[in-house]
Amino acid sequence: MSVPTIKYYVREGLLPAGQLTSPNQASYDETHERRLRLVRALLDVGGLSVAAIRDVIAAVEDPDRSVHKLLGAAADRVVPRYTEEPGEGVGDARKTVAELIARRGWRVHAGNPAADALAVALAALDAVGHGDFAEVLDAYAEAAEQVARADLEYVARNVEREDLVESVVVGTVLGDAVFGAMRRLAHVDASVRVFGDGE
Repeated sequence: MSVPTIKYYVREGLLPAGQLTSPNQASYDETHERRLRLVRALLDVGGLSVAAIRDVIAAVEDPDRSVHKLLGAAADRVVPRYTEEPGEGVGDARKTVAELIARRGWRVHAGNPAADALAVALAALDAVGHGDFAEVLDAYAEAAEQVARADLEYVARNVEREDLVESVVVGTVLGDAVFGAMRRLAHVDASVRVFGDGE
C-alpha cells in the first residue's frame, strides 16, 4: 500500500499513527496491518464511504459495545439504502415484512435497513405483476436462517474484534455472491426435476 494512502487513512481517523522513527518516517506493526485489511475490506468489498468506515472503526474501538452491536454496526453499513421517496406499494410491503419478522420471531430493531431493502424489493415485484411472490417468503426466511447460522458460526471462529468485522463485511458481500450463484445452480437442477429436459 502506498505511503500517501496510509497517510490519508491516518488523517481520516481510519488508522492510528505509526511510531515515528525519524521526523518524516513512521513504522507500523501487526495492529496497523490488521486495521489496513479491515479498511480495505470495508472500502473494496463493502463499498463503504470513508465516513461509514469511521463509524465502524469507532464501533470496533468501543470496548463497551457488545459483539452483537459491533457486528450490527458493520452489517447495517453494507445493506443498500434507498434515499428516494418510496414508490407505490412500499407501505404495504413494509407491513408484509413486519408481519414476516413477527411470525418468524426475529429480534430485529425498528428501522433495520435490511427490512426496508426487503420491502422495496417486494414492492418492485408487485409493481411488475409478481406480488404473489410474497407467498414464498417463509421458505426464503427458513433458508436465510440456516445461512445466517452458518455465517455466524464461521465468524465466531475469529476472536479479534477487527477480524470479526472484516469477516462480517467480506462474508456478507461475497457471501451474497456465493449464495446467489448457488441458488442459480439449484434453479437449474430444480428446473430439470420439475420440467424435465436435462440438456
